Amino acid sequence: MCGDPEDIRNWQRRADGITTSGKLEAHDPARLAAIGVRHVVNLALTEHPEALADEAALMAAAGIAYTHIPVPFDAPTPAHVAALAEALAAHPGATHVHCIMNWRVTAFFYLLDCAAGVPEPEARARMAKVWNPLEDENAPPVWRALVAGGA
Repeated sequence: MCGDPEDIRNWQRRADGITTSGKLEAHDPARLAAIGVRHVVNLALTEHPEALADEAALMAAAGIAYTHIPVPFDAPTPAHVAALAEALAAHPGATHVHCIMNWRVTAFFYLLDCAAGVPEPEARARMAKVWNPLEDENAPPVWRALVAGGA
């Protein structure tokens, strides 16, 4: 098995084995398949200029199940977090979750970790490896409000 493609923007491997990152490139589905990923969840909007065009088809060609949960960066909701939890539950096993910067992803996993009983300081430290909207003065208020609900 190949090593993690750590050159992907903001690549992370969680302790539970789930991998996360920012934007993917056209050659990344094959790389994800090579490390055993069998399901990809994309939280980015397809209209974003850095979004991977035809991502669903590229994942299918690599033998990877694909779930798209478009989360507007200016309007994340608890329903989006719930949709991620449902997608993860529906596809147990090696999963990769991404957006453009890995900000949506890490914030959502913070909320999921807190809900699963991970101590808040530990969940916050995991999130802060990539982005902490609670401490980033430039974070949109909607993100601070969403994440504060899990603290």
